[in-house]
Amino acid sequence: MKKLVLAVVVVSFIAIPVSSCLAANQKNTGCGLGSLIMQGNDGLAFQVLAVTTNGTCGNQTFGITSGTLNCEQPKKFVSRETINSYVADNMDNLANDIARGQGEYLNTLAVLMEVPEGSRADFYALLQSNFSRIYTSPQVSSVDVLSHIESLM
Repeated sequence: MKKLVLAVVVVSFIAIPVSSCLAANQKNTGCGLGSLIMQGNDGLAFQVLAVTTNGTCGNQTFGITSGTLNCEQPKKFVSRETINSYVADNMDNLANDIARGQGEYLNTLAVLMEVPEGSRADFYALLQSNFSRIYTSPQVSSVDVLSHIESLM
């Protein structure tokens, strides 16, 4: 009788967590081969298998750069760090150009942010008319400046 009770206890400690893992309705695996293989299967166990497949095969990077394996290829290739560095290194000159609505620093920012050439005049005018929303104080950080610019777009 003790063995039967012990077996029921052990089975319940294993079955309950496993069934809850399979019943979870989350999709946190991202893209990659694992997400394709486990597609349509919900639950923590399937997510772990999908993520493990993506991680061990290294296929998620390939999928992102190629736009395959259920991944989307990035639309912009200029890194955020490049834009952050540019704004940080050119805060004063960029502020002058934005205030005037034209200039070399403003044009370079538009190029880095991949603003289409035909839309740049509108971009410059938008920034100029919202100068006080972009440069909110003399101590504003470059991260805040960029965040304010992006919120206007």
